[in-house]
Amino acid sequence: MTPRELFQALRKIQIVSSRLASEQLSGNYESVFKGRGLAFNEVRRYLPGDDVRTIDWNVSARMNDTFVKVFVEEREMNVMLVVDLSASGEFGTREMSKAELAARVAALCAFSAVKHDDRVGLIMTTDRVEKLVPPMKGQKHVARVVREILGAEPVGTGTDLRVALETLHHVARRRSVAFVFSDFFTDGYERALSLAAARHDVIPVLLVDPRDERLPDVGLATFEDLETGEDVVVDTSSPAVREHYARLMRAQRARHVRLFRKLRLDHVVVRTDQPYVRPFRELFARRARRARR
Repeated sequence: MTPRELFQALRKIQIVSSRLASEQLSGNYESVFKGRGLAFNEVRRYLPGDDVRTIDWNVSARMNDTFVKVFVEEREMNVMLVVDLSASGEFGTREMSKAELAARVAALCAFSAVKHDDRVGLIMTTDRVEKLVPPMKGQKHVARVVREILGAEPVGTGTDLRVALETLHHVARRRSVAFVFSDFFTDGYERALSLAAARHDVIPVLLVDPRDERLPDVGLATFEDLETGEDVVVDTSSPAVREHYARLMRAQRARHVRLFRKLRLDHVVVRTDQPYVRPFRELFARRARRARR
């Protein structure tokens, strides 16, 4: 992307995301992430005199000891954007690639945060951490964050979310809302996600293209693994082959979703062939309903 193209793309995303954040997500964001009075900060071992109602039974069971949740007065919030830049994000068969979708959705979250005076930080990752931008406030900072995503030229091509989640756990000492944007074509990140979720409000955002789920019927076709460079010849005219592929992809998605539910994480699915604001409105509505209970 040339500097001129980068500027034009940044300007367009900034205008659209800022408008969407103001018109469609502002009230929902406020009700879900703000105004709760107290915010969870950390867990620590139980001490005599602690209110038994603050015991974290899940952590206590895992650690075989008694731990309590510690809350602090909520004022401002950190929003961390964890963006997967692995080569599979270059894939897209509709209006945009998954990487472009990630940039637009991350910008939407960033502009929603900055409109409520929250800080925004960024971790860009492949099979390594490509870039870390500490959380700060302000429109200029958010524009820089979006520019970093749009203009990224990653060194790595593979996916290792474990590295990114461990980085989040170590560098974001204050409890944050962390959006993780990825197609989740990876494994081995489960423990790192569990550790990150113990401290932060982690929201996985699954990026999906229709052809991730089903192969087209185009006869013999050569497919390239964008992350490894390996070529595979597939007979897509075979219904059995197409169904086998679809079954594998459904199983992969279900495995990730089971993990998210086990850790009690809200997750969002955004697609290259559908509007991306509605899934976030639905997420915020679900969280708002739970907060009122």
